[in-house]
Amino acid sequence: MSHPARPAPSAAAPVQPTADGLQRTLSSRHLQMIAIGGAIGTGLFVGSGATISTAGPGGALVAYAAIGLMVLLLMQSLGEMTAHMPVAGSFQAYASRFVSPSFGFAIGWNYWFNWAITVAAELVAAGIIMSFWLPGVPGWVWAGGFLVILTALNALSAKAYGESEFWLAMIKVIAVIVFLVAGVAMIAGILGGSSPGFSNWTTGEAPFKGGMLAIISIFMVAGFSFQGTELVGVAAGEARNPRLEVPKAIRTVFWRIMLFYVGAIAVIGFLIPYTDPLLLRTDASDIASSPFTLVFERAGIAVAASIMNAVILTAILSAGNSGLYASSRMLHALALHGQAPKVFATVNRRGVPIWALAATAAVGLFGFLTAIIGQGAAYTWLLNVSGLSGFIAWVGIAVCHYRFRRAFVRQGHSVSELPYVAPWFPLGPLLAFTMCLIVILGQNYEALFRGELLSVLSSYIGLPAFLALWAGHKLITRAPGVRLEDADVSGAEVPAS
Repeated sequence: MSHPARPAPSAAAPVQPTADGLQRTLSSRHLQMIAIGGAIGTGLFVGSGATISTAGPGGALVAYAAIGLMVLLLMQSLGEMTAHMPVAGSFQAYASRFVSPSFGFAIGWNYWFNWAITVAAELVAAGIIMSFWLPGVPGWVWAGGFLVILTALNALSAKAYGESEFWLAMIKVIAVIVFLVAGVAMIAGILGGSSPGFSNWTTGEAPFKGGMLAIISIFMVAGFSFQGTELVGVAAGEARNPRLEVPKAIRTVFWRIMLFYVGAIAVIGFLIPYTDPLLLRTDASDIASSPFTLVFERAGIAVAASIMNAVILTAILSAGNSGLYASSRMLHALALHGQAPKVFATVNRRGVPIWALAATAAVGLFGFLTAIIGQGAAYTWLLNVSGLSGFIAWVGIAVCHYRFRRAFVRQGHSVSELPYVAPWFPLGPLLAFTMCLIVILGQNYEALFRGELLSVLSSYIGLPAFLALWAGHKLITRAPGVRLEDADVSGAEVPAS
């Protein structure tokens, strides 16, 4: 019996828009590189040296491994919810569904602020990096130029963002792999002269300088380094097949990131003693000389050191690119839920929330203030505020997952119905929640004990701001909390791809 021929799929088939106007154009490779690219940035290339100087090579490894465990648990929690309901706004929508509209309001605006400020901070850093080559050009010139380029990329389409982020992340991944290979060769004595062996792990107070308090003190830097892995949840709303691609990204990306971080910290710890003053410079203009650059210089590869600074610039632009994407989508989601002006819910014909993007880019202009107050002071302030906001978002993810799973089961559903099931529930979200709180409350305890009020304010200002948003929305709207029996745990409709 013959059958009519099935028409071949058209490569130019129209993209199906989602219910909120966005378009599912991000592929699996985009999602994986978005997660990797979001986590590999200045925290690794620039901040890793300070962590080793503060807590020694062993202390830095412990801190990064502990934060890595916490992020793994959070990624699993986010993956379970996102694969089931890949919606715009991700954990902002989950917070409104499973906790309360007021909690969702605070989480959403907190996350938007986090990435919008990150864009500004990265613009500051980009100007500093460019001054390494062209010191005569003011930093605000570079900041403005990069802001225009990144905004234009994001305005094209989600696919344009995904493709640009794929290649920016690829450059970073290649750089880290080359660094690891070169570092191992130097440790083995094959490259760069004689090997230091284990001497840098036994000198002075190494491998653990300052004990447990020193490790806790650098948790914030380690946590800031990993921030961006949750971008998978935000991008899932525009993924072609999120039920398949989100779990795949979560299963593979985390271990790659941990290999890069743990491997890089170990290499730096072997090759540079924690007592080296170059690891901890007080002048922010020295941001261009990262531990990666120092290692290459000691290998006698002068050209590679200059290339490494270009890689750092790539990492900064990647972070700014992701910041514009994540914050514009979160602002778009807030508008869809009636928690932001309706104009931000508007999308253009390519599915881009153009007004939300424009508002976020405008906040990026804050980076231009560095021309007035000084690049170093601004970068430190912005990094502190952004880092704490990211941890608050992570706390929200743990809370939402705990509430979601309980509501899902209480309403008569079976866990087997979920496309992806996070292992270790309920221990996973509870442990991640506890670790996040410890980091939030203890990340600058020294300044608190010394009575340095300005330093305490710059470190903790994100916490009262979040609580004010939550309480203010609650007082104005009188919106009640969501009961587990009433929580909307229905999965999102995703067209077959």
